[in-house]
Amino acid sequence: MKKISILGSTGSIGTQTLEVVRQNPDKLSVHALSAGTNVKLMEKQVREFKPSLAVMGSEEAASDLRTRISDLSGIRVLSGMDGMIEMASDPGSDMLVTAIVGMIGIRPTVAAIESGKDIALANKETLVCAGHIIMPLAEKKKIRILPVDSEHSAIFQSLQGSPSGRIKRIILTCSGGPFRGLKTDELKNKTPEDALKHPNWNMGNKITIDSATLVNKGLEVMEASHLFGVGTDDICVTIHPQSVLHSAVEFVDGAVIGQMGTPDMKLPINYALFYPDRLPLEAEKLDLFKTGTLTFEKPDMDTFRGLSLAIRAAKTGGSMPTVFNAANEEAVAAFLDHKIGFTDIYSEIENAMNRHNVISDPSVDEILAVEKEARANACKG
Repeated sequence: MKKISILGSTGSIGTQTLEVVRQNPDKLSVHALSAGTNVKLMEKQVREFKPSLAVMGSEEAASDLRTRISDLSGIRVLSGMDGMIEMASDPGSDMLVTAIVGMIGIRPTVAAIESGKDIALANKETLVCAGHIIMPLAEKKKIRILPVDSEHSAIFQSLQGSPSGRIKRIILTCSGGPFRGLKTDELKNKTPEDALKHPNWNMGNKITIDSATLVNKGLEVMEASHLFGVGTDDICVTIHPQSVLHSAVEFVDGAVIGQMGTPDMKLPINYALFYPDRLPLEAEKLDLFKTGTLTFEKPDMDTFRGLSLAIRAAKTGGSMPTVFNAANEEAVAAFLDHKIGFTDIYSEIENAMNRHNVISDPSVDEILAVEKEARANACKG
C-alpha cells in the first residue's frame, strides 16, 4: 500500500488524483491533504479519505475545518506554510503529489525531498524558479521526481528503455489554446471569458489563461530543460490542435518516440503514482479511427509572446525565470479581474524582466524575495 500526500487536493490535479485513488483502494491510501480556502470541499475529502493530517491555507480556514470535522477523531488540522512543510516532511507518507499552483510549492517540495519522499510533480513553478536547487537535491537524496504534466509525462514515458545521453531534441506539443491563428490586433479585445474556453483540456483558470498566452508552454520549456537535462535550443515547441500526441523525443539516430492518448490528466497521474508499473485506468481510451487527421504547426511567437519571453528568461537564467513567473501570475490575476487587457499580460511580463537585476545563482530565500519584489512592481505602470 503506497501512502500519498496531496499538496493542493481541491484543485484540478488534486481532485483527479483522488479519482485515481478511488479506483485503487487496495493500492493507494491518503495520508495528508492540503488546500487553500475551499473548506467545504476539503471537509468532503477528509470525510471520504480519512487522512491523518489536513492543512488549510489560513488559520481561519483551518479553524472552520476543525469545527466541521469535530465529530471525527485522529485528524490533525494545520495551517499556512508551516503546516504544508510539516505535511511534506511527515514520515507517514511515501510520496508527495505537488498539485498546487504557484511558487508556494517550492518550500514544501524541498522539505519532502529532504525527508526522502518521491515527488509526483505537477507544480511546474518549482522547477521553473528553483530547478537549479531541486534537481541536484533530488539526485543527492536519491529520490525520484515523476512528472505529472501531460507533456512531461509523455517525454518521460518516451525515454523509458533508452540509454542516457541519446536525446537529439524534445518535441513539446501544444494545443495552441482558444486563440490559435489570431493576430495581435484580434487579441486586444479578448475577455477572460473568451480566454477560458480551452478547446481540449479542463484546467484551472490560471493555467487556462497561460495556455491562451502560450506562457504555459514557455514554463514547460523551462521545466523540461531541468527535468531532462537539455538546453532550450534542443526543445521544439509544436502546435498540435488535436492534443493526441502529448509530446515526443527525437533521438540521435533519427527515431521519434512519443506518447499518445486522450486529453485526460488521470493517465499521467496514474503513471506517476505507480511507476514503473502500468495499472488499469478507467478512462476514455484513444480511438485512432475516430481521431482522424493529426496536424502540426510552428508556434506564432511574435503574436503569442509568452513563449518568446519565457525562452528569453530561460536563457538569461538565474533569478529571471522567477521574475517571468511572478509577473505573469500578477498579470493573469489582473486580467481575470478585468483590470488589464489580454495583450497587456505580455507587456507586464516584459516590463518586469527589463527592470530586474539578475541574481546568477539564487537561494530559495533569494528566489522568494525576487518573487515578492516582482509582484509588488507588477501592474503598477
